[in-house]
Amino acid sequence: MKKKHAAVSAILSSALVLGSFSVSDAVVISESPGSNSVKTGKVWNENANVPIFVKEEFAEMHPSSNAENAMDYLEENEQEIGIKNAEENLKVSDVQEDDLGMTQVRFNQTKNGVPVEGTEVIVHFNENEELVTVNGNYNPEAEKTSINTDPTLDEEDAIKAASSAVDAPQNMKYDPISELVIYPFEEEKLLAYKVNVTFMGETPGNWFVYVDAKNGNVIDRYNTIAHIEEGEFHKSVGTGVHGDHRELHTTRVKPPQQGTNFILADSSHEGLEGIYTFDSNTDEIAVNNSASWKKEYHHPAVDAHYNSEKVYDYFLNEHDRNSLDDEGMAIISYVNYGTDFNNAFWNGRHMTYGNGDGDYMVPLSAGLDVAAHEMAHGVITNTANLEYRFESGALNEAFADIFGALVDEDNWEIGEDIMGPGAIADGRTSLRSLSDPSKYPVNEEYIPYGDGEGMYPSHMDEFYDLPMHLDNGGVHINSSIINHAAYITGEQIGKEKLGQIYYRALVTYLTPTSDFSDARLYIIQSAEDIYGEGSEEARATADGFDQVGIYE
Repeated sequence: MKKKHAAVSAILSSALVLGSFSVSDAVVISESPGSNSVKTGKVWNENANVPIFVKEEFAEMHPSSNAENAMDYLEENEQEIGIKNAEENLKVSDVQEDDLGMTQVRFNQTKNGVPVEGTEVIVHFNENEELVTVNGNYNPEAEKTSINTDPTLDEEDAIKAASSAVDAPQNMKYDPISELVIYPFEEEKLLAYKVNVTFMGETPGNWFVYVDAKNGNVIDRYNTIAHIEEGEFHKSVGTGVHGDHRELHTTRVKPPQQGTNFILADSSHEGLEGIYTFDSNTDEIAVNNSASWKKEYHHPAVDAHYNSEKVYDYFLNEHDRNSLDDEGMAIISYVNYGTDFNNAFWNGRHMTYGNGDGDYMVPLSAGLDVAAHEMAHGVITNTANLEYRFESGALNEAFADIFGALVDEDNWEIGEDIMGPGAIADGRTSLRSLSDPSKYPVNEEYIPYGDGEGMYPSHMDEFYDLPMHLDNGGVHINSSIINHAAYITGEQIGKEKLGQIYYRALVTYLTPTSDFSDARLYIIQSAEDIYGEGSEEARATADGFDQVGIYE
């Protein structure tokens, strides 16, 4: 199976500059969402990351698609691209060939070998091994500034500080992960430990905490919980939340001195570690004493297991992607989470579904588009890894919604199958609508930050300028603008082509700090890559962004 690995990018350009070299307008306030919200007084300087988009019509001097020629090009075109001393400041992270025969060489910006947070540069070669495009985010200030990259604080103390800052439980299912980075704040470039702390519980978290590597202070933190707001292989059947008949792949097991049981463990897919559905009440794989999973208690697990396979099949068949990481990682879901929990989320490692309160929502695993949304977050984590705040976070949510609508082909709504009788009676028949975002109101807290109408936006004129402590800066609200652009395009060219274009942008061009303007450039470029410059598909893609007010 051909592998396509995580791609990245905001865009760099040389001969033909499609995008200006102006920096992003977005500034990230160092606040934590929810009850843990604390303003530190520092501002992450996203504006220091300069987006670059350079297109070369001819690149005869670099006719081979390898890292050495990519680096030579960057060195020779220092003035046009804006990267000084590329050989010293960039480190090759990956070289990939995609299904169009194009090759992407990816670089991380570093300082004394330490990565600079929020930066990435990609050099693209066409199928003839000619260098044609450079794109990414680069921080020129980090390159010019003298930085002592020897930490005073040890890693273990940084992890303790990060865990304490987010009230992490003492015993966590996953060990925190730490990486030394250079973190841009205001006029400073701080050496920091970037610590990922993941835990479950009543308030689950997938936190990224930046701890000053010199003095141990917590610089910044944000929660990236991406919510929607041995045995023998066996075929089983079950009943879903809405009474649908489901055919399942399960495993038959025979515990010592017990009868035969069946568990929701699917090992039927070659190259995939498996699909596993856990019961949060027992923290074990869902089990039944029969191959017929028809008890009401099992309905949420049946749907989660069934929908996981459907989403896996979509990415495999449509995009030749083997699971969320394209390396066959296990697909894991947890059901029956919490009490009256009206939510589902991706925590950086697996999907989790609440059972709803029975009035506003039914068990959330009932929605194929909800499962696709959460699993798409897993794909995003393993590709562009869009930062979960402000415009990059809104892109993260939008791509999850868009793939939700592509996998569940019935309509352009998200979550229509999880709404409870009370919500439906109040006119809330889905969570969000790509075709008509403004059919639903936003939270009252958000209204003062918008245009006064208080509805989900479908155009940049209606953008909500939300602070970090409200919806991570509007990740679930402003995403509807990108959603609507995709809908407009999809209505013109169909969902299959829309999926090809948006998937390519995600794995080939978008970078962690990409904003809406970047998305327009990269998604149109992806349409041109696949269908040709000036094609109907490229024009429809541009039209989608034009109609929602996202221009070049």
